[in-house]
Amino acid sequence: MNVSSVMTKTRIALVTAVAVLAVFGFTSRSNEGGPAKDGTAIGDKAPELAYYNPDSTKVIKLSSLRGQYVLLDFWASWCGPCRRENPNVVRAYEKYSKAKFKDAKGFTIYSVSLDKSRTSWQHAIAQDKLSWPNHVSDLGAWSSAGARIYGVNSIPMNYLIDPDGIIVAKNLRGSQLDQALDPYVKSF
Repeated sequence: MNVSSVMTKTRIALVTAVAVLAVFGFTSRSNEGGPAKDGTAIGDKAPELAYYNPDSTKVIKLSSLRGQYVLLDFWASWCGPCRRENPNVVRAYEKYSKAKFKDAKGFTIYSVSLDKSRTSWQHAIAQDKLSWPNHVSDLGAWSSAGARIYGVNSIPMNYLIDPDGIIVAKNLRGSQLDQALDPYVKSF
């Protein structure tokens, strides 16, 4: 084998190795320092939702609540565990909607119902005293587009979203919501 042939093979091997490392580096690199990707994991940008309110008079976008901490809450009127969790959600809303936050305009809830019946949904909102204004549904039950986007396969399910639209916690029950929000509160 002559020197020229060895150098050519060495160059090819070196170029291949650099190409493989470059591809690996670009595909396996984390998103650190860059914009968050849309997704449902903690640290992801919360995917957009936009559905009608209970009277079908207004479409409410999840992104319209930016600047606040938002509890994205999936539930349904027919769901016993959801209805038993609702008093905790109401208590959290009453407590944190009046709080002053270090880095946000406030706290609200964006409730996505997996109901099929508008009437049952409206009655459950009234009966459980779910007083926040951001109730939405596509009345698709388990075929709900929002549930599909967020990968919801059991309810109740929720996501805590920060003022920039980033998911900071999920599947919070009872006092877990307080534990997740308290570090961001300046005063009540």
